[in-house]
Amino acid sequence: MVCETFCKGDSIVHRLDPRGRVVVALLFSLVVAVATSLPVLGVGAALAVAGAFAARLPLLPTVKRMLTVNAFMLLLWLVLPWSSGGEALFHIGGAAFGARGALIAARTTLKANAIVLGLTVLLGTVEVARLGHALHHLRVPAKLIHLLLFTVRYIDVVHHEYARLRTAMRVRCFQPRMSRHTYRSLGYLVGMLLVHSFERSERILAAMKCRGFRGRFYVLDHFAFARRDGLFGLAAGAALTSLGILEWL
Repeated sequence: MVCETFCKGDSIVHRLDPRGRVVVALLFSLVVAVATSLPVLGVGAALAVAGAFAARLPLLPTVKRMLTVNAFMLLLWLVLPWSSGGEALFHIGGAAFGARGALIAARTTLKANAIVLGLTVLLGTVEVARLGHALHHLRVPAKLIHLLLFTVRYIDVVHHEYARLRTAMRVRCFQPRMSRHTYRSLGYLVGMLLVHSFERSERILAAMKCRGFRGRFYVLDHFAFARRDGLFGLAAGAALTSLGILEWL
């Protein structure tokens, strides 16, 4: 599954208690999101990179994920510095590259990269079932946990159904163009995907009820808070406190 690309591993990050990782990921994202100082954001991004090395994330999937994020950041760099005004850093063909827009784009880029990489390190390395178990221990509402688990479990199923429908369209010589026929065909594709997904969800619900599902998943293995988790919590708390002090100063 795509959502469990980074779960396989035996690094020190993989062995940490998922409950602590969820809390640290939330606090790290909040601190980075509200920070405005470029040095603080740079330190946050550096911490995320250090965590990626500690977790031994596979290089190619990590680079692909970050390239996807930075493709959107590139759009900011192509728009904000040229349209936000402020002091001009340089001119190209009469258009001014403004310092204000460049500062906003730099902040947004650092925040996005730090948060996405940090969440990949802390949460992407947790199996989905263990993540749901950790959220249950953190008193997250059960309906939200079930929504997360079922979404992750069946997103690949929906993707395969979409690929099957697209294959059927190509077999019938469908070629997308800028035409009414193309728009109507794509609308039918989306509609059929929704109908098939709804029918499958009804079959899955009936199958689960036949197996005695009563709105709760039972687990046999429970988490144990170890010494390394305490050290990780202290280190993460010190790092986040330092970032907050630097931002305030």
